[in-house]
Amino acid sequence: MTNRLAENIRVFRKERGLTQEQLAEVLGVTVGAVYKWEAKLSLPELSLIMELADFFDTSVDVLLGYEMKDNRLRATVERLKDYAYRKDRAGLAEAEKALKKYPNAFDVVYHAARMDLLFSVENRDRALLRRGLERYEAARRLLSQNTDPRISESTICGEMAKMRMLLGETEEALALLKRHNAGGVYDDLIGWMLTACKRPDEALPFLSDALMKSTVMLMRTIMGYTNAYFLQKEYDSAKAILNWGIGVFDGLRGGNTPCFVDKLNGVLLVCLACARMKFGDREGAAEALRCARALAARFDAEPDYRIGALRFIVNDRQKGFYDDIGATAMEGVRETVASLGGEELHEIWQELDKNAE
Repeated sequence: MTNRLAENIRVFRKERGLTQEQLAEVLGVTVGAVYKWEAKLSLPELSLIMELADFFDTSVDVLLGYEMKDNRLRATVERLKDYAYRKDRAGLAEAEKALKKYPNAFDVVYHAARMDLLFSVENRDRALLRRGLERYEAARRLLSQNTDPRISESTICGEMAKMRMLLGETEEALALLKRHNAGGVYDDLIGWMLTACKRPDEALPFLSDALMKSTVMLMRTIMGYTNAYFLQKEYDSAKAILNWGIGVFDGLRGGNTPCFVDKLNGVLLVCLACARMKFGDREGAAEALRCARALAARFDAEPDYRIGALRFIVNDRQKGFYDDIGATAMEGVRETVASLGGEELHEIWQELDKNAE
């Protein structure tokens, strides 16, 4: 709760055109007393607050500017989230109050634990880290109350592992992550922790798997952005993210031999051609299509889906990429032209096909 007594005394006094001396005379107090009230150096006694409210023709609540917080569960949780978002350390005290009122509410316990994690990272506050771990354990026991699909036992354990890492309990952190690494969700974090422990040989397979998944996820993300920008007619933004994505994938090339990123970039280049055509850049669109066709033909001549064919990835012939672009790279390029291209883009593509025959 808050009050604005000092500000309101000053506002009400000025509204009535009174000086501090005149108000002091009305109330039978010293000028210094009024000054201290307005400067927040002291508070008037209750009887004087009532007399002030009566004199200013208002209520005590209005004079105080009293605002009662909404302390219902949902409002309390939203307040904790806001403290965390603003990185306001006052949230730690707010979390303590919330836990006293709602000690068995999952949302309160979970967000109090997150607050401990947030404010313990910068200065490695061990007491805060220990308390956060206890609260995360409590949140795990209350998980049946959770309604947020983004929170699970796995995500909670991931945050607990970070706290254990900060405490120097690396082996415990790794064990926790490995037990909850369904779908390889923590491959990147496990790999990073292993390198921090100077165990590169053990780390590289995890990092390789993480990079493989990230590559596929990035392709979907770029295509999602591209589709959204096309629908919004934000073609400059579409060109920007496509050029960025093409560069990223090209940087994963392990050498001069064909690899999976050629198939990805073939599709992205068709999208880039479409974006360029929106600006009337027929030559730029044609160049992008020529590159897309060349990459697709190159990959299909010697297709290689092994993750080990990519730069940085540990060679593992038992693992490979899978996609829904098409049975061949050329099929994926053709289908993308058919789904995105207008009449002019189709004409350019037909010319390229004709010249290739």
